[in-house]
Amino acid sequence: MQPAVLIRLRPTGPWRFGPGDGGHDRIDALYRSDRVYSAVTQAMRQLGWLEAWLDATARASKSAVVFSSLFPYQGESLFAPPPATLWPPPATLVTTSSPVFLSKIRWNAARFVPLSVIESILTGQNILADQWLPDAESGCLLRRDRPSSSPFRKVTRSRGAVDRVTGAAVHPQSCAGVEFEAGAGLWAVARFEGAEAHAAWSDRVMAAFRLLADSGFGGHRSSGWGHAATPEFQQGAWPALLMPKLGRSRNGNHGPNGEAENSLYWLLSIYSLSGTDLVDWKRGDYRVTMRGGRVESEAAAGSQKKTVRMVVEGSVIAARGEPSGAAIDVAPEGFPHPVYRSGFALALKLPEARSLAEGPVETPGDEEALEEKPCAEPPAVSATSEEVEAIPGAEERPEDEV
Repeated sequence: MQPAVLIRLRPTGPWRFGPGDGGHDRIDALYRSDRVYSAVTQAMRQLGWLEAWLDATARASKSAVVFSSLFPYQGESLFAPPPATLWPPPATLVTTSSPVFLSKIRWNAARFVPLSVIESILTGQNILADQWLPDAESGCLLRRDRPSSSPFRKVTRSRGAVDRVTGAAVHPQSCAGVEFEAGAGLWAVARFEGAEAHAAWSDRVMAAFRLLADSGFGGHRSSGWGHAATPEFQQGAWPALLMPKLGRSRNGNHGPNGEAENSLYWLLSIYSLSGTDLVDWKRGDYRVTMRGGRVESEAAAGSQKKTVRMVVEGSVIAARGEPSGAAIDVAPEGFPHPVYRSGFALALKLPEARSLAEGPVETPGDEEALEEKPCAEPPAVSATSEEVEAIPGAEERPEDEV
């Protein structure tokens, strides 16, 4: 098991993590791990550790620290995108006191599922359908028998520049964001390569998150968005830190002959293939997304970055050994310095497949359907987007990450 730290952020106001095309009236599904890495890298720069951080992560053959994306939590319940191969839950694991619940509950409406439910599926324990209800506003699977509100909701706020001479408001603008209920927030995991990496970077990573909680994540930070209370940290071992039962019963990563077997891995981060990863793209169940943006640098601000296709969180990929992922240099041609996009994989090996002869409880609809396989290995392409990246030697403007 590898050292890890669980990070809880309790927002003190709205947050904005917009879509890749820069639309101000929409938000992204979540704050992805490449953005987390970007934000931490900017914090490392302010703290004076940038070069050492890049040497240990983006420039290293294998990153010393890997982040998950930021996922919602409410109270003690941590939510995450469930493994695509095991959601909706297998009918063999679903129990109910009345068949009416099976016909009414829409499992696919839940984008974020409590880790306790995911752990039950992975360890072969039954799920009582009567207890759960997908929340339409947040997409979280909530307890039916416990009164609770949506952990978060989409909001739209308007603002406008004011002429100090005439007092007239000019250029009004509306922007979409996310507001969290009391007791709710966002969580992430930072996993360290080993004890040496943990000793070198654990305190620095926590210091970076304390700085970011005060300075803000995402867009409109100068307006008070993206801020959080002092983060809460919990040290432990991966993956027992999140799933204690699975941590005690997880299978090894090697077959009977000591060779790495072709296994399924559940991604909790956005992922880009590295040169050493042996992935079977004909297997698994995964979705891809386009990630691009513009350069924010004193060298050439606003230059178009290369866009790459990356595998999203919740996907399940088949690989011979745990995938590590890579940081991709997406700087424009002839740019004076690298521009890194993190595609490091935070992956959890799934237990051996159990019989799913009866199929899922609910068949995914067209909107939720995944891309057909086999598909080509995710390549680098050119496109447009509006997302800010981690750039060595560059300061990120508060309003530019959308």
